[in-house]
Amino acid sequence: MIPEILIEALGSALPTRVTVAQPVGGGDINHAARIEAGETRYLLKWHASPPPGFFAAEAHGLSVLRVANAIRVPAVVAYAEAVSDGSPGWLLMEWIDTAPAGAKFAENLGHGLAALHRHTQTAYGLDRDNFIGSLPQPNRSTARWVDFYRDQRIGAQMAIARECGMMPPKRQALLEALMSRLDSLIGGVAESPALLHGDLWSGNYLSVGDQPVIIDPAVYFGHREVEIAFTELFGGFPSRFYAAYREAYPLDPGYEWRRALYQLYPLMVHMNLFGGGYALHVDEICRQYL
Repeated sequence: MIPEILIEALGSALPTRVTVAQPVGGGDINHAARIEAGETRYLLKWHASPPPGFFAAEAHGLSVLRVANAIRVPAVVAYAEAVSDGSPGWLLMEWIDTAPAGAKFAENLGHGLAALHRHTQTAYGLDRDNFIGSLPQPNRSTARWVDFYRDQRIGAQMAIARECGMMPPKRQALLEALMSRLDSLIGGVAESPALLHGDLWSGNYLSVGDQPVIIDPAVYFGHREVEIAFTELFGGFPSRFYAAYREAYPLDPGYEWRRALYQLYPLMVHMNLFGGGYALHVDEICRQYL
C-alpha cells in the first residue's frame, strides 16, 4: 500500500484527500498505484530512495514530448524528490484508461513516432542529463553524432560497467576497438538531431483503441535510427508500425547494417542492470563491426 507519509505529501498536489489507492504494475524500478481524489483518477509512481533528480527528469521528459504534440503523453500533475525525513520521491500523472489496440493502432504509432522525430534542434543531447531506467544518462550538447554516441552513450555505459564488474579486459578491448572505428562507421550522419523517446520498447507504450500513448521516456535529441533499432529489440513492434513509419519518414539506405551498432547502447544498459546474456550480446555486436 501507499505509505501514509506519501498520502500526506500528496495533500498539497490534490484538491481533496486520496480516497482510493489500488496497486498497479510499476516496472522494475518503482512502485505504482491508481489513486482517486474526489472524482479524478491519477497514476502515482514512487520510490523510497531514487537517484537525485530522478522524478524531475521523468517529468521534464514527459513535458518535452507533450509539447511536440506528435503522440499522446500522460500529463504530469506534480512530483517531488525523496527527502531525509523518509518521504519517498514520487510522480503524479493523469490516469490513462487503456483499451485493446484497434486496427489502426500500429499505423498511428508509426506515423506518430515519425512526427515526433521531425522535431529537431541543432545539437545532439538535451538541456539536462536524465536517466535510462535507473542509470544516469548524460546529454551534454554535442555538434557531431558520432562524438555524442561514442562518449555519452557507449563510453558512459563502459564507465558504469567498470564500476559494477561488467567490464573484464577482453570486453573493454572489444569496446575500445569499436569506439576507435566509429568515425568510419557512422561519422557521416547528416540528419538534424531528432527528438527521441529514448527508451522505446513494447513495455513503454499503451493503447487506447487506435490511439497510442507513450510513457517512461529517456528523452534526448539524437539520430532517429537509434530509436528504430531500439524498437526491434525485445520482441519488436507490429510490422505495420515499421511500414507506417517508413511511409511517413523513410530511413536512409544501410539502416539494417547499422541496426546492431545502435542496439549496443540499450544492450549495455541492460548488461549493467541485469548482467547475464546481455553481456554476451554486447561482445557479439562488437565483433560484428571489427
